[in-house]
Parts: sequence; C-alpha cells; structure tokens
Amino acid sequence: MSHARIIFLKLWLLGPKQALYSSGREEIMADLLHDIDQRTQMAGENRLELLLFRLGTSQRFGINVFKIREVVTCPSLMKMPGASPAVCGVARVRESNFPVIDLSSAIGGTPLSNPEDGFLMIAEFNRSVQGLLVSTVDQIINVNWEAIQPPPPGLGEANYLTAITQVDEDLVEIIDVEKVFSEIIGVNEGISETVLDEVTVSDGSAQHALVVDDSLVARNQIARTLEQMGVAYELAKDGREALGLLRAWVEEGRLDKKVGLVISDIEMPEMDGYTLCDRIKTDPALGKLHVLLHSSLSGAFNEAMIRKVGADKFLPKFSPDELAGAVRTCFDAIFGVSGDAS
Repeated sequence: MSHARIIFLKLWLLGPKQALYSSGREEIMADLLHDIDQRTQMAGENRLELLLFRLGTSQRFGINVFKIREVVTCPSLMKMPGASPAVCGVARVRESNFPVIDLSSAIGGTPLSNPEDGFLMIAEFNRSVQGLLVSTVDQIINVNWEAIQPPPPGLGEANYLTAITQVDEDLVEIIDVEKVFSEIIGVNEGISETVLDEVTVSDGSAQHALVVDDSLVARNQIARTLEQMGVAYELAKDGREALGLLRAWVEEGRLDKKVGLVISDIEMPEMDGYTLCDRIKTDPALGKLHVLLHSSLSGAFNEAMIRKVGADKFLPKFSPDELAGAVRTCFDAIFGVSGDAS
C-alpha cells in the first residue's frame, strides 16, 4: 500500500472538512507523512497498524491498514443476480466495478439494514478488488504483534476470527477475511495439469516445507498444493510457533530432515512473517533455510520490507500454479536444478 493511500485514510478519519479545507493543511500533511514514515519503519519490528470498524453493534473489529486501498461512503449499489446472500450488490468507484460484501452477514451476523448509510473499505485480496461494507470506521491504531492473540480454542473451526486484541479495555476481533472470501467468492485450489507435470518433485521424501499461516483456510490451501506436488510439510499457526519448531529441530539434529523451505504468511498473531524471516536469516543454525513470504499484502512497502528482512521470494496469495512454481524454484535452488536431493 502506498503512502498516498495511508494519507487518504488518515485524512478521511480526520474528517473531510478539517483535512481538505483547513488553513493548516500543509502542516497536517507534513505531520501525517512524518507519522507514516515512523510507523512504516516499525512494521519490520513486529508491529502493525489496525483500522478499527464496527458492524452495526458496539463490538469493534480490526483489519490491517495496509490491506485497505481507501474508505468511502457507500455509493448506490447495483443488484447482482445469483450472488451469495452476503453480496449486497456491485459498487462503482473511480470507474472500477467490484462486488460489495456485507461483512456482518458474511460472518453470520445481522445484515446491515441500509447499505448506503454505511461505509466501504475497499480492499485487494487474492488479486481482486472487493468492497467490505461496514457500519462505521473508527480509527487507526498501532499495536505490537505480541499483543495480537489467537482466538480462544473453544470457539472451534467454524468461527471467523483469526485473532483478537485489546484496545482501551475493549476486545477487538480480527476477522479471517480469507475465509470469508473463500466461502463467498471461491478460490481455485488445484494445480493445472500442464503445470503439475512441471512441478511434481521426483523425491518428495527429501523435500520438506514448513507452512506458517494463522488462517486455517490459507494453511489448507497451501497444504493441498504441496500434496499435489508430492512435497512433505509441517504446519504452524504463527511465527512464534514456527520458530519454536525450527529451533527444536536444530536441538534434535533433525533440521535437515524436517525442512528446507519455510512458506510464511506475513500477518500473524504473536510474531509476524517479517520478524520470523529476520530471526531465521540472522540465526547461524537456520540462516540457510529458504523463506518464501506468501501474503495478500502487496505494494512497494511490502517489497521494501521483504528486502529488509532477507526473504528469498515473495508471492501474493493465492494462485496454486504460481505457488507450485515458486516452491519448485526454491527446491531447485536448494538441491540443484533437477530438484533431486542427490
């Protein structure tokens, strides 16, 4: 996400009259740019910016600000015949058409009664633009990933939470938007036949990957791709758990047998993918591992962060063909062009 987009969000949250017509607009812009530079630099220090919003109740929810292109008042929507009940129509913003998902309805809540009284968070997930309809947008906050906790295990796998945190003594729920999109829009999870012939490994027993993602949907998508390729894998729900596994395998003398490639999401509770990659690359016992960052985050900011932490490759979510190709390329670099361990 560009600095301009963050400025747009922060100006919008200040209020359009204050932001656009204040006689001190230049000072506001200068302060915002300084604030953005400082906060962007912190993203590699296990921190993130959350945009807080509500879905018609007092409960607050959060989403990473770098996933949001902009926030606008909801325009008139065109009906979309045959769409999921959670899709309330199609919006046209800046000469672009995209579906609008009533986020409350999508996660099993009460649909927002009048969409045009709400707001659209325009986001790009899995390479397509979507509008997320919410009732209000509150503020942007900066938090440490260590303050972001997994949802309570008693909720089971049917819930739509990927994490929770506390802000001003209020519980903030972070929604697994990848699960929402997978259920409503659908994602192709199979490697195409032509690509599969090229990426299938000849000795899967020698090639292992560690998959790190807080989203159950995303973990399953990656796992299915690796299974089709014949690659063995282990799963972890966040960076802290993954780092613990890697260090345990080092202590046991089994690292080479357990993993050669780490495929990691970026946004995760307790320890994000940037921090995990940095810890791997600066640890003499782990530094030889290849790290593929696999995330719905994109843009120049993310590219700069990937270079900063030393990741071997970045791939936006989710294309099974491209993921399979990237995994095969990494194993070719580890074991040789043939992809064999010999």
